Amino acid sequence: MISGPAASVPPDPGTTADSLSAPDGSGAGPLVSLDLRACSAHLVAVTLELQPEQLGLAFALPAWTPGSYLIRDYVRQLEALEVLQDNVPLPVHRTGVAAWCVTLPRLAPVRLRYRILATELTVRTCHLSAEHGFLALAAVVLQVAGQRWRPHHLRLRLPAGWRAFVPLPDQAGGAWLARDFDQLVDTPVEAGPHPCHSFSVAGVPHRWVSWGTTLAGADLTAADPRWLADVERVCLACCRLMGVERPAAEHYLFVLHLTDNGYGGLEHDLSTVLQYGRRRLAEADGRRKLLQLVAHEYLHQWNVRRLRPAELSPYDYDRPVVVPSLWFAEGITSYVDQLLPHAAGLCSEAEVLSDLGADLSRYRLTPGRAVQSLRLSSQEAWIKLYKADAYAADSQVSYYLKGAVLALVLDLHLRRHGSGLPAVLRRLWRSHGRQGRGYRQHDLLEAFGAFAPDLASLLPHWLDGLDDPPLDGYLADVGLALQPETSEEPWLGWHLQAATEGLTTRRVLRDSPAEQAGVMVGDELIALAGQRLRRPEDVATVLKAAPADSLELLLARDGRLIATAVAPASARPQAWTLAIQGDAPAESAERRRRWLVLESP
Repeated sequence: MISGPAASVPPDPGTTADSLSAPDGSGAGPLVSLDLRACSAHLVAVTLELQPEQLGLAFALPAWTPGSYLIRDYVRQLEALEVLQDNVPLPVHRTGVAAWCVTLPRLAPVRLRYRILATELTVRTCHLSAEHGFLALAAVVLQVAGQRWRPHHLRLRLPAGWRAFVPLPDQAGGAWLARDFDQLVDTPVEAGPHPCHSFSVAGVPHRWVSWGTTLAGADLTAADPRWLADVERVCLACCRLMGVERPAAEHYLFVLHLTDNGYGGLEHDLSTVLQYGRRRLAEADGRRKLLQLVAHEYLHQWNVRRLRPAELSPYDYDRPVVVPSLWFAEGITSYVDQLLPHAAGLCSEAEVLSDLGADLSRYRLTPGRAVQSLRLSSQEAWIKLYKADAYAADSQVSYYLKGAVLALVLDLHLRRHGSGLPAVLRRLWRSHGRQGRGYRQHDLLEAFGAFAPDLASLLPHWLDGLDDPPLDGYLADVGLALQPETSEEPWLGWHLQAATEGLTTRRVLRDSPAEQAGVMVGDELIALAGQRLRRPEDVATVLKAAPADSLELLLARDGRLIATAVAPASARPQAWTLAIQGDAPAESAERRRRWLVLESP
């Protein structure tokens, strides 16, 4: 890599037709050069060089990145596009919002140059500052027609003192080689003056790179000397779950962004990028939750990346693709990610039951589960889950959440038949994942039915129906029960927040007293039963002091005062707790122990 000043966009030195070649001298496949030295401008200068094979050159920028099912229109951050041959600019014609074509005068090497504005810090976008650079390459690299399955070479130019962390094979001269365009855009690029920590999992080399510090201002691995050892234990637990001795990747890179309150992760074949809040990390369960995030994304190297829905083989980077089995890809993973740290011996039974209970409580408090089936949730991911608003919970349910609930039910159902969810995952890995065969719904039904024949009829019903799976009976098998925590005050069906403009509604539940009274999200609540409202607690005080079938409510909306009446309903559960039943049979404790560590019955 080449170092240089971190000022404005550096001038392109130019490339002559005769000098264009890949770093290894082969000249095969496009060469992608990324210049990250314009840190203060947050601009990544991109040069893509290739040898055309026909006079019509077409290219496009991906609209989304695999693993995050939302059209993101990355082209919004692209600017100053030009195509040159013999250093002469050629006319560029736009054929779509993120697609272009050029007619070449002759079959000589071509350079495409443009810039990407990198100001959005998520695991699926780009961010460049004086502290670090992170690139999700689906948002950066143009796909050239006819070049997708060719090797792509990658070069970086970095500010002085920076180093790059790239999960691709190194080449001479500080470059990297991707076998094709798909592997290139599956490659996250992190760069900066960060420390890099190496460890191994079953003999496979792994690296851990963190950007950002803990609340105490220290690097995570320095603040937590046991961290890498515990990550290794979680990774080994993933291998045991899949019934393999080694990870699926031949080498692996973890990138962690510690931010103020962030949370998320994105899986890749040879790496993952995690984002986690330093405030969250400082909480009592923060470390455990981060280990669960590690487990979730690491397991994706099997389930999702290599054991992949057929609809995603190959990827279509230009448009949404309906994937009915996202409930399996993400729901199964979301379920076991809570069990894996426990299976690795890193948390107690009480802690894992608390985490499972929190998810089950959130599920039961989601009214949208009675409106949208789990299969529909998977099919509508592109237009609903990733575009949720304040009313979304009333009309939809996350395939992560309900998928995890169904995974729990399926696991306990399989255990009644002497098997378990790990057996299904291992079967699918052998039949599809190892061979890179995409699976479809009938493949999943066949795999589950092989261990419990009645699932051939039960599973489709649970996927397409709106009723809850029979959770209580399965929990009883392992000596557990969900217990409601009911509020003492009447139910109005709104969630409130205190802000500088007053007490406002941030959520209004469907068919609730608040909705029936005409209350909308964003309304400012001024008075209830003649009493001024300033804080959420004021509502409870009024309800206790002035119980009535109907209460006068004064609110403000769009600069107008509105008077209405709200009729409180009977108190409802505000949460659910997963508790051990004291009168459960003695053998249920052993079944629970084996279940929670992902052992066979």
